[in-house]
Amino acid sequence: MDHSRVPVLEALQEFRRRGDTVFGPPGHRQGRGVDPRVAEIVGLDVFRSDVLSLNGLDDRRQSQGVISQAQELMADAVGAEHAFFSTCGSSLSVKTAMLSVAGPGEKMLLSRNAHKSVIAGVVVNGVEPIWVHPRFDAERHIAHPPEPDDVRRRLEEHPDAKGMLLITPTDWGTCADVRGVARVCHEYDVPLIVDEAWGAHLPFHPALPVWGMDAEADLVVTSVHKMGGAVEQSSVFHLQYDRVSPEVLKQREDLLGTTSASSLVFATLDGWRRQMVQHGHDLLEAAVRRAQRIRATAGDLRGLRPMGQDVVDEGLAAEFDPLKLVIDVRELGISGMQAAEWLRTHRHVDVGGSDTCRISASITHADDDETEKILLDSLRALVESADTVERQPPVHLPEASALELEQAMLPRDAFFAEVDHVPAERAAGRVAAEMISPYPPGVPVIAPGEVITDEVLDYLRSGVEHGVLVPDAGDQSVRTLRVVARH
Repeated sequence: MDHSRVPVLEALQEFRRRGDTVFGPPGHRQGRGVDPRVAEIVGLDVFRSDVLSLNGLDDRRQSQGVISQAQELMADAVGAEHAFFSTCGSSLSVKTAMLSVAGPGEKMLLSRNAHKSVIAGVVVNGVEPIWVHPRFDAERHIAHPPEPDDVRRRLEEHPDAKGMLLITPTDWGTCADVRGVARVCHEYDVPLIVDEAWGAHLPFHPALPVWGMDAEADLVVTSVHKMGGAVEQSSVFHLQYDRVSPEVLKQREDLLGTTSASSLVFATLDGWRRQMVQHGHDLLEAAVRRAQRIRATAGDLRGLRPMGQDVVDEGLAAEFDPLKLVIDVRELGISGMQAAEWLRTHRHVDVGGSDTCRISASITHADDDETEKILLDSLRALVESADTVERQPPVHLPEASALELEQAMLPRDAFFAEVDHVPAERAAGRVAAEMISPYPPGVPVIAPGEVITDEVLDYLRSGVEHGVLVPDAGDQSVRTLRVVARH
């Protein structure tokens, strides 16, 4: 296929050339009505490029196939049979993918280290989750993806499960044996969905972890805004084989997706695909080498412990994304949250993620010598100033087994049940009616329907006292919890 073509961008350029005057949405009329004070900050071209696909770029009644052409080019670029764009982010795309495999009351295998959007999908579609617990790294206090044998055991126990959802890479860059998991799923003739939100760059360089489509996955969801070059909320479904019907996927997406798709997302997805096909190898080669330099230099700094190939050598993960710079800061006597806040306040550097133990920064094709220097200078300054950071009460990190809670009710039933609000000290033994997710990374410690324990409560409450954000809890202080009412 001709990857010099960018159908969406070409249609947008033609729309501007024609000078169409639109009497439908968006109401700002391609920037005519935008408050100049807004345009001064975000730029007028943002609004000039905000064109409704219907009666604009791609009239569905007399379709010129602009979006379809762009999707076909994307599929060809990454070795998929089909690709579909989503402008609602992978949080919604994952829900759609789940709906395309399992419906209300049906079983589905899910990695328990899933993002809260996955748990929300379980609530929305009423699926019965069969949790596949991740491999827990006690020394690093981090969850790595489950292994093929873990998936096999759960499928043996639940042969009526409709499919499996695997999260890889994780927020911290560790990757699953995707091919091994896919082959186990296919032995049971069920599809493997891969939530590869952090992996949009993987198809374009051999030094990166395996790409889901190359590893026999059936359906892969990527967030191109995370590691690629498209704007926020840009997501793509990639599909192959016949275990998930393209027709069903489109219908489920139509059920959940917006009818006002953003041309900004479509256009930047289109342009990013062209860039990667034409220049991706060289751009990512430079990024991989840059990440190696940064990791090596950071590893020489007192109190910083970057994670890398060691996690693979120890047999804890199948692969590791070298573009994820994950640094344990506990030897500095501070938490990852404190390190992230210090970097933001004193160096105006925002890292991608943090938790009680570590910070993470994503190195992408967009980084250059200047951003490399800024990051390393900031890390040096953090090390030098760590002793001045005010000490906070410690977070009580639980044992791995304490994080594997009993599922007493379907998440959907618990979420919509009549609830009691109980003090945290009286919540142990009760069934949660809400998600409670320290953020980032946004993996629920408690999901609806799970039985709350004292160990998990101690972890959450000590985390909040330390400064952990828990945005989805009804009471973000976790002094009270929403639990299923007793009758």
